[in-house]
This record gives sequence, structure tokens and C-alpha cells, in this order.
Amino acid sequence: MTFKTLDQADVAGKRVLVRADLNVPMRDGHISDMTRVERVAPTILDIADKGGRVIVLSHFERPKGKRVPEMSLAPLAEALAEVLRKPVAFADDCIGPEAEAAVAKMQDGDVLLLENTRFHKGEEENDPAFAAALGKLGDVYVNDAFSAAHRAHGSTEGVAQHLPSYAGRLMQAELDALGAALANPERPVMAIVGGSKVSTKLDLLGNLLDKVDVLVIVGAMANTFLAAKGMPVGRSLQEKDLHETARTIMAQAAKGSCEILLPVDGTVAQEFKAHAPTEVLAVDVAHDGMALDVGPASADLIIARLQEMKTLVWNGPLGAFEIQPFDASTMKVAKAVADLTQEGKLRSVAGGGDTVSALRQAGVIDELSYVSSAGGAFLEWLEGKTLPGVKALSR
Repeated sequence: MTFKTLDQADVAGKRVLVRADLNVPMRDGHISDMTRVERVAPTILDIADKGGRVIVLSHFERPKGKRVPEMSLAPLAEALAEVLRKPVAFADDCIGPEAEAAVAKMQDGDVLLLENTRFHKGEEENDPAFAAALGKLGDVYVNDAFSAAHRAHGSTEGVAQHLPSYAGRLMQAELDALGAALANPERPVMAIVGGSKVSTKLDLLGNLLDKVDVLVIVGAMANTFLAAKGMPVGRSLQEKDLHETARTIMAQAAKGSCEILLPVDGTVAQEFKAHAPTEVLAVDVAHDGMALDVGPASADLIIARLQEMKTLVWNGPLGAFEIQPFDASTMKVAKAVADLTQEGKLRSVAGGGDTVSALRQAGVIDELSYVSSAGGAFLEWLEGKTLPGVKALSR
């Protein structure tokens, strides 16, 4: 999909609406993870340095069209100022007289943060009047919130109908990375897909069958595939009603050019708790325990196949990585991916909440080619769906 970038935008002296994602995790009124604030900074500074007047839009949590004080973006103004190292003004609304007055006071290079867009029902309803009210505040629209691009909301899709629209630096990086991973990848391509349930990733698996050379299925969802092949899985988490679906997916892969790689062993425990006694069993060995991580032989097999790959897409951990010792295989593969990437042998693109957490835990989050913090939007893109916020930029 073609889209315009900031390199093609004339922002000097212009009012530039920047859709960011400042929906950051908060604990006791304090931001516990500044990643999203830090990632939008390059776009804001780029525009401000060129003399644009930056007006930042964002949602925060789910106030459902009502003004909820604890969901105000006001605390984010200070956080954003700290990251940008320049003042950030705040307006108590995102449309109407207060927002318009705040915008009118701006000088070239200034930054203004508007209040939570979801305080208005028109945001999530993508109401044309709300979108028009947003558009009235700017001369140019820049979407830098790929993580919200799967929603057809007023600030992600509607406002783009009123103003010349461009992709911000983060949006551009995300789209370039995903395009290089799936749309036009260097082959062979491997996808690692993990998670607890096959049912939540049916669209993803179906789309990847036609796009990758090796599809690695791990996590608890691998248990469903193993059980569908007649392997004993004991008390391991699985979806018995999806055995036929799993067999269909494997049959489709066999007809095409996609190889499905399943675990050959597992780390099995009788209870799910930290440092529980474990044993490593081959997948054809009967047991009454729970497979909570793929085994060392499976991790080694994945790493061996990675040596043959040029591109990797990763969504989902290999096991219950939050608890030791069930993090072992995820950590081992993460470090191997990082090493291959740093050696220039592999383009690695990863995303999804658990995947990002696992990579951070492994200490390699900055060593992959690209790690997406987009969550749902990243998954929908991998599923082959058209994202409204991205489509709006191609008009």
C-alpha cells in the first residue's frame, strides 16, 4: 500500500495534527512504561524543528464517550515534555472552543497535547461531525499510531478525509518493517507463532500458510496440533474441538510449499508454579502432566532451521515464559534470533504483547530488526486484514 511520509509534507508554519498512541500503562498515577511516549518523539521533533505547530491527539483507556478524570491525558503532557526536552501545553478538550483557543495561541515549533479523544462518543463511532471538528484544528494530518490503525475512529480514519495526510516516522517504520517481512520478503521466511489458543489465531495461521516457507507452531496451541496427530498431551492446555481444524491447516500446508514445524519434546510439570519439578519428554511419550514449554531439542531444532532463513516473523512465546523454568526455550531462541540478526544473516520482525515482554526479559529487544509495540494492529496486519488507519493514508 502506498502512502505519503513526512519527507513529502510541507509543515513549516502549519498546524499539524499528529495522532499518537499515548495509551501507556499507569500504576498509582505514574507511567510504568514510557515506550510509546519515546517512540512518537522523533515525529513530533521532526515537525517542530521544521517550524510546524504540533497538535497531539491520543486516546487513553476506555472512558466510553464520557469525561472520566482518572483517564485524562493531562499527566502525559509532563511526560511528553520530559522526553522531548521542550515545553508541552495542554488543552482540556480535543475539539471545540477550548481546543481552538489553545491552538490559536501556538507559535511555530510549539507542541500542544489535546485531551483524551475518547471523552467524545464521536471518536469510536467515527462520527463525521467529530472528525470535521478535529480537522478544523489543523492544516495537515500525520498518523503515527500504527497501534490504533486497526480502528476506524474519528482520529485515526475520519479526520484523514479532511486534511492532507501523511505517515509519521513510527508508522513509516512499522509499515516498512512489515512490508519487508511479509509483502516482499527475502526468502526463505520463517514464522514463529505461539500463544495459548489456536482459536484466536486461525486467521493468522491461514494467512501465513501462503506467505512463509516454515511455520513454527509453539506454546500451548502446539498441544492442539499434537493431539490432533494422535500424540499424548496429558493435562496440557489444548482445544479438543479444534482438532479437525488443526488437521485441515496441516493438510493445507502439505498441499502447498509451507512446512509446519511442531515441537519434538516438551518440558512437563505436574503443577504450574515457579520452579516446579519438571521432566523433558518426547512428544510421543504418554504422561499425565502439563507441557508448559517446548523442550530443549525443540528449541535446538528451531535454531538450526533459523540458520537457513533470511526472514523471521515472530508472534507468541514458546512456553509459559513468565515463570521459571518455563522460560528456557523462549529465552534461548530469542538470543539466537538476536545473534543472527546482529550478524546480518536474518531480518527479524516481532510483535504482540507477550512477545515484546519475552524479548525484553531476554534482554534482546533492541537487537532484532524491528519489534512492534502495536499489539492488535500488528496481529491484524499479519492476518492479512486492511487497517482503516493505514488505508486512510493511501487516499
